[in-house]
Amino acid sequence: MFYLPAISAISLLMSTLAVTPDPVNPDPDTLRPIGAVDTVFIEDMTWMEVRDAIRGGKDTVIVATGGVEQNGPYLVTGKHNVVLRGTTRAIARKLGNALVAPLVPFVPEGEIDPPTEHMRYPGTISVTAATYEALLSDICASLRTHGFKHIVLIGDSGGNQEGMKAVVVKLNKKSRGGQLHYIEEYYNFPAVGKWLEEQGIHQVPEGLHDDFGMTAVMMSVDPQSVRTAQRIAAGNFRINGIDLAPAEKTIQWGKRIINYRAEAAAKAIRTAVRK
Repeated sequence: MFYLPAISAISLLMSTLAVTPDPVNPDPDTLRPIGAVDTVFIEDMTWMEVRDAIRGGKDTVIVATGGVEQNGPYLVTGKHNVVLRGTTRAIARKLGNALVAPLVPFVPEGEIDPPTEHMRYPGTISVTAATYEALLSDICASLRTHGFKHIVLIGDSGGNQEGMKAVVVKLNKKSRGGQLHYIEEYYNFPAVGKWLEEQGIHQVPEGLHDDFGMTAVMMSVDPQSVRTAQRIAAGNFRINGIDLAPAEKTIQWGKRIINYRAEAAAKAIRTAVRK
């Protein structure tokens, strides 16, 4: 008889747990209790904000790949990721019906052992082509599951492009779910260089993995990412023969370049999703 109270207590507890909603796994249709923030970045949104954005017409999502690699003595290893924080926001805003998935920072950068290409420099992180494509496939499949009709892949580095193309072809063969689109127009640095030339920016390459366009864009997103203060202190605030001072002027150039690239990408995306 000494065990009956304990058994009764356990039974009551189990009965209570059976009828109490799990706070960790709420009903997916639970109403959002507060207002939404104004952002296009999925990782800065709550799951309810993402759900309601999709239901409200945000049927396109941008999956952008960057990289962590050597970029000369002045730019941080996450150069492409910094750039993408600026360009993806601008593209999504121009489209009006798009969100941005968390940036993919890890891409093929060379063989790991023995090291080749960028892997010869400390700080670089590389993945195999198979790992890269598997990661992209799972990301895109996840976004399909959540109801996005169009999944747009863009890459800010040369080594990223072929893997994205392969994933788009593979997943589009599976008819279930949203359509994938690889947007090659985003990665068109010759066009950016030509446009800068037309605007009077004439560069003399110094042989560094760096240029005025990249530096200006990065400065407009995060001045520390190009070591602005340190370069000014060292009297070395220039690249490819272009003086970067005053910093405010270069930042404005960065914003113009972001707008130029975003316009080209948004136009290509609109064309792709109409096909």
